[in-house]
Amino acid sequence: MTKDALRDRIEILDLLARYTYNGDRGRIDALAACFADEGTLEFPGNSGTGPAGVAAALTGGERNPAIGFVRHHITNPLIALDGDHATARSYFTVTSNNGPDHSGTYDDRLVRTAAGWRFAHRRVRIDWQAATSLFRRMTTR
Repeated sequence: MTKDALRDRIEILDLLARYTYNGDRGRIDALAACFADEGTLEFPGNSGTGPAGVAAALTGGERNPAIGFVRHHITNPLIALDGDHATARSYFTVTSNNGPDHSGTYDDRLVRTAAGWRFAHRRVRIDWQAATSLFRRMTTR
């Protein structure tokens, strides 16, 4: 693996982490900044395009006031590089006040921009959701 490829992988892993940390802390504008100008976030029941559209999609619904603790844990990211484009697929598990809440996969298309790697498209798929989940029903598989 070349130094450039290694640097790209590290920067993409950093992008995955920034999305997660900012989302868990309610920093929606910082999470939305992880998307390219025309980047799309697609998740069960909603989607948004561009940083402003992503922020609007994430803040447009009702939030359960009982949710006081949320942590997303990303595992096993598979990254494939192709010049200024890449794909990534990762598993995630979410823990909330009630413990394990839901899990699924992130399917990502990424693009290198002047500001660094950004999401061109992120599709969130839910594989499992606990009966005690504090989030709205969103199982997609």
